[in-house]
Amino acid sequence: MRGPLVKIPFDLERWRKVAEERYPEGLPEPYSDDPTQWLFHGHPARAKEGTALQVAVARLLGYRWPAEAEGVAEEMSLSAEGRAMVERAARLDAHADADGIVCLPAVAGDRPAAERLRALLAAAYEDMAEDSGGWSQGVQDRLLSEAGSGGKDLAGWLYSDFFKQHARLFHNRPFVWHVGDGRKDGFSALVNYHRLDAALLGRLIYTYLGAWIESQRAAAETGETGADGRLAAALELQRRLIKIEEGHPPHDLYIRWKKKSEQPIGWNPDINDGVRLNIRPFVEAGVLRSKFTINWKKDRGKNPDGTERHNDVHLTRAEKEEARRAISG
Repeated sequence: MRGPLVKIPFDLERWRKVAEERYPEGLPEPYSDDPTQWLFHGHPARAKEGTALQVAVARLLGYRWPAEAEGVAEEMSLSAEGRAMVERAARLDAHADADGIVCLPAVAGDRPAAERLRALLAAAYEDMAEDSGGWSQGVQDRLLSEAGSGGKDLAGWLYSDFFKQHARLFHNRPFVWHVGDGRKDGFSALVNYHRLDAALLGRLIYTYLGAWIESQRAAAETGETGADGRLAAALELQRRLIKIEEGHPPHDLYIRWKKKSEQPIGWNPDINDGVRLNIRPFVEAGVLRSKFTINWKKDRGKNPDGTERHNDVHLTRAEKEEARRAISG
């Protein structure tokens, strides 16, 4: 490839002159306000226009950007401003949820998600009051407008718009999932996918959703209007989530490059397998707030044995268990 590459015209002197004019003191150190970049510092008040709310929700769910990992900022080639913002973003950790599940309604003693998000945003903007002017209703309205949801409040944005905007911003690889029963007055929760192992899914099903079901059952017994409908929707959501937990087709995980004996049994995802494959059971179950563009068609190329690279495959638990028994002797 060297031959064709060196034939491409390149005016070295011209670009040296441009560099000297634009950066007389040398190239700036790396810095990014874009949350889709790993150099991003993690502070909502200094995020790229239109993304502050997304950053705040991610922080609320306990997500941290690579530059925030312990010891990483010191080793990365970051600007002084970037390092300072990483430190200031860490001040918001007190608002992060402990387990990575934030319910939109008040459940199990937790405040509604909108209240918790507002508190985090207020702390973030007050922390940057010297250049942001602090927190106010006007700032909240501006952030919602910049996100494309003008006229809504935080609760309305979280329910109606957050997930589809999140999937779009992060190129259909969402790491905060909005799981719900489809009712605006029903149960829904934001979940940090990076923490969503078998134990956390169980906590979502039996602790948070379980508490909601019990509260709706009690309300239905007293004749509260709408409680019967909310109870039915919640029970159906629980039924679907249990299917994911157990991993029966079509709610199973299938990882194309793994042997049958290595396939996950039930909801036991490996985050390294990627969102595209791990989110499939939730899409199949219809428990996500909105749809997004993703498919499981066959990949290009061939496997080492010449077979096609199919992704849309479902295996029963019995098939996976039998494969494991076969290699264990």
